[in-house]
Amino acid sequence: MTRTIISVLLILICLFSKAQDRINFTEKFKKENQGKYKIEINEAKELIHIMLAITKSGLENNDMIQQEGVYYKDVISYFKPFKDEKIIKTFDSLLVASPYNYIFLTGNGISYDFKGEKLVKNEIFVFPATGVSGIKITENPITTYKKEIEDFAVKSKFREFYKKQKPYYSQIISDYDRKANLGKQWKWLEKNFKTKINSYIIFCSPLINSLNYTGDFDNNNFKLIYMVLPPLDNFEKLSELQNELFNTRVMFTEIDHNYVKAPSIANKEAIDQYFKDRKIWTDENTEGIFAYPNPVKVFDEYMTYGVFVLFCEDNYDQKNFLETKQSIIALMKERGFPKMQEFTDKLLKVRAENRDKKIDDWYPEFLKQFAE
Repeated sequence: MTRTIISVLLILICLFSKAQDRINFTEKFKKENQGKYKIEINEAKELIHIMLAITKSGLENNDMIQQEGVYYKDVISYFKPFKDEKIIKTFDSLLVASPYNYIFLTGNGISYDFKGEKLVKNEIFVFPATGVSGIKITENPITTYKKEIEDFAVKSKFREFYKKQKPYYSQIISDYDRKANLGKQWKWLEKNFKTKINSYIIFCSPLINSLNYTGDFDNNNFKLIYMVLPPLDNFEKLSELQNELFNTRVMFTEIDHNYVKAPSIANKEAIDQYFKDRKIWTDENTEGIFAYPNPVKVFDEYMTYGVFVLFCEDNYDQKNFLETKQSIIALMKERGFPKMQEFTDKLLKVRAENRDKKIDDWYPEFLKQFAE
């Protein structure tokens, strides 16, 4: 799997992964999670990540698997002796057949929980990853390979490893609670958009590298946004505030896809008209840009990053806001979206004139700025 395939895959996942009919939000689950968020390093899901990390494909792909840091070294030291197990070779053949199988395997890890040495079905997440980018599966691969996965866990003493790593997992969760502003982001987005979300969950793994994605589950009058993310970054050359802004941006621009979606659908005709000329809005020579094949996809990518700029305007001082705005413009240009300066300037102007309105309500007025 090349870096290009993986990069495009993660884009398509956040746009197309749905499994709403395989979720069972019980009344108990709804009551316990209403208005709350949590960060989880799920045990069965982490086992799948580890098994994929020691496949031939995983060992050769540092874009799919985070191969830096103490945790990865511990994983390799502990589990590499089992890389020739039959189930590991089977998982490798699945990755070779299609990179989407990475999602179908890890994404369905949450559908089972450990009870002793056995995997038992989770009553909430029944079959959460059934489709990516139009590709559908009809059987949960964790169910298919359940016995083999259980046998691997026993032979490798996985649960002992997981237990020993719990202090590290707890630190990852604590960092998210203290440094990523999820609660503040959620509150701001619901204040500024009409979309309402009941709960959030972050499924994290230290072995995730570039495959970050988001989606939502809607069942029994309860809507949950889930995100699949690596641990927060901490760059030594950046200040504490700069690290906070970086990590907030990574998360925010995943979350707000779920809020931008509704007004973009409602204004699709105008977006198709004003953003139809790709040579203006995209740099076709940029790697991965073809993953945004139509005007709405292009507009939404501009808008999700533009809305982050609005968030920063409201939550940081002028100096940090302006620095962040310029960094977003530079990042988007690098990613193949050359008109971010113009887009952001128009966005800030219309927002300043409509501060008492939801963003959904001034979408049409904003889009008219691009009529020329």
